[in-house]
Amino acid sequence: MHAMVLNKIGARLDWTELPDRHPGLGQIRVGITACGVCRTDLHVVDGELRNPQVPIIPGHEIVGRIDEIGSGVTGLSKGQRVGIPWLGQTCGTCPYCQIQQENLCDYPIFTGYTRDGGFATATIADARFAFPLGEVGSDVSLAPLLCAGLIGWRALGMVGEAKTVGLFGFGASAHIVAQVAGWQGRKVFAFTQPGDVRTQTFACSLGAVWAGGSDMAPQELLDAAILFAPVGALVPAALKVVRKGGRVICAGIHMSDIPSFPYTDLWEERQIRSVANLTRQDGIDFLDQAPRMNIVIRTTTYPLQRANEALADLRAGRFDGAAVLVP
Repeated sequence: MHAMVLNKIGARLDWTELPDRHPGLGQIRVGITACGVCRTDLHVVDGELRNPQVPIIPGHEIVGRIDEIGSGVTGLSKGQRVGIPWLGQTCGTCPYCQIQQENLCDYPIFTGYTRDGGFATATIADARFAFPLGEVGSDVSLAPLLCAGLIGWRALGMVGEAKTVGLFGFGASAHIVAQVAGWQGRKVFAFTQPGDVRTQTFACSLGAVWAGGSDMAPQELLDAAILFAPVGALVPAALKVVRKGGRVICAGIHMSDIPSFPYTDLWEERQIRSVANLTRQDGIDFLDQAPRMNIVIRTTTYPLQRANEALADLRAGRFDGAAVLVP
C-alpha cells in the first residue's frame, strides 16, 4: 500500500510505501477509492489537536470497497462499498457509551488522528463503525458526507425548530448544510469572510436567501447560527444576529479563543453549544435520508500524491465546496 504520512507535526506529508496490512478480529480492510480533505485534517497536521499519533496517515472521509474481512465480522461482504468516518471506535462501557452518547466516549479512537486514516490506497477499520453506502452516487461525491455532511447534520439538529439559520464560514460543511436546511424548509443566511464575493455568490446559488461578510448583519434577527469557521471572535458576532432565545452552535473540533463580550449579548436566554464528533446513529439517519435531499456536492479532486497541495488550497480558501483525494 501507499500513503501520505505525517511524520512530524507542522511538516509536509511524505509519500510512503508501506507493507500491506491485514484486518484483525472485528476489522475490515478497505481499498480506498476516495477520501475527502477536511479542515480537521489541517488541525491534525498543524498540531492544533492534542496528543495526535505520529506518524499518522490523516483522512477520515473515506469511501472504498471491502477487500478483506477479519474474523468475527458479520453483515458485511467483500466488494461492498462502505464509508469510514471520524469516529473509528469507542469503548462501549464508559458512562457516555452506556447512555447512547458514544460521541462523548472517554476512550475513543479517531480515524486519521489516533488511528491511520484515508490518505492512502487502503485502510483498516472497525467493522462496527463502517457505514454501508449502497451503489447510488459517485465515490467522490459521497466522501464529503462522511464528516462535512455528518457534522453539519448533527449541528443542524441542535438548532431545533429554527426557521432562519445563519452559517458562519461557507466551506465544505456549510455548502452541504445549506442544501439540507433548504430541503427542511428553513431559510439560510450565509456569512463569509468580509469581501468574499465569490463565496457569497456560491452560497446564494445553493439557496441562501442572504449572503454577506461576517462583519455584516441581515435585516432580520435569526433563530439560530452555526459556526463552521474555527474563529472564536465569530461567537460574539453570531450572538448579535440571533433573536432572544436563539442558539449559537459551534460545529468545529478546534476554535481559537473566544474573546470577552458583554453579558447583554448572551442575556435573554440565548445559548451557546458545541458539537463533539458524531454517533453511528447520526450516520445511519443522515446517509439514509441524503439521497432524497438532492444534495449537489461541489468537489475539487486531487491525486493522492498531491495531498499537500489540497491541504494548502483548503487553508487558503482557493476552492468552493470540498476537496477529495483520489488514489
